[in-house]
Amino acid sequence: MTARYLDHPVLSGRYFFPWPSRFDQPFFIDGSGGRLGCRFLQRSAELPTIIHFHGNGECVADYLGDFEQRIAALGANLLLAEYRGYGMSEGEPALVAMLDDVPRIVDASGVPPRQIIFFGRSLGSLYALHGAALYPDAAGLIIESGLADPLERILVRIAPAEVGATLPELQAEIARHLDQRAKLAAFGGRVLVMHSRHDDLVAVDHAERLHAWAGEPKQLLIFERGDHNTILAANQQAYFAAIGDFLRHL
Repeated sequence: MTARYLDHPVLSGRYFFPWPSRFDQPFFIDGSGGRLGCRFLQRSAELPTIIHFHGNGECVADYLGDFEQRIAALGANLLLAEYRGYGMSEGEPALVAMLDDVPRIVDASGVPPRQIIFFGRSLGSLYALHGAALYPDAAGLIIESGLADPLERILVRIAPAEVGATLPELQAEIARHLDQRAKLAAFGGRVLVMHSRHDDLVAVDHAERLHAWAGEPKQLLIFERGDHNTILAANQQAYFAAIGDFLRHL
C-alpha cells in the first residue's frame, strides 16, 4: 500500500526521526519494505499479547527492560513493533506504506487475533488502529497520546503544495488511508484511551474524540500530570494500573 502524497519523500523526511540502535535478542520480521527488528517477550502462549507501536521520536530500545517487565508482571506477552528505518530495521519510513507491516507483524507473532491487544502511542496510534480495523475480533485496543486527526500533525510538517497536492487532495488521501473514526467503528473489542491534559504536541481533545468514536466497552483516562513525552514517567503507577485493569476485564 502506498500513497502519492502521504508517502512523498518530503513528508517522510520531515515527519520521521529514525535512528539506528541495537539490542539483544531481536525478533526479525521480513517484509517488502525490508526486515523489521522487533522484540518479542513471550511468557506463555496462554496469555494475551500486547503489540506495541511506539511514538515517532522513539524506538524499540526505549521500551526494553522496565516497560517489558511491568507488562509481563501484569500478565501479558509483549511484542514491541519497530518501524522501517528505526532501530535494527531496514528500509525507509513512510506513513501509508508501513500500514502493510501491521498484518506481517501479526502473522509473524503466531498469536490468534482474539488474544492480541493493539497498543499505539502517538504516531503508533495510526498503526494500532489499523490493526484493530483489520482484526475487529482482537481482544483490545489501547491508545496513548494518540491522533484523532492525522492531518493536523502533517500540516505542521509540510504545506500541501510541497508534496504536489492541494489541501482537498491531501484530505482525500488521509480519508482513504488514515481515517481514525472509521477504523474505530470497525473494531468490536475493549478500548482504553489515555492522554495527558497538558499534552503540548497532541491536544487532549484528540483523546476525547477517539473515545467518543469508540464503541463500548471503553474508558477514557486523562492524566493531570505530565505532557506528551513525560506522560508515562509522570504517571507510572496509574498508567500501569490502568493497563492491568484493562487486562483483567478482557
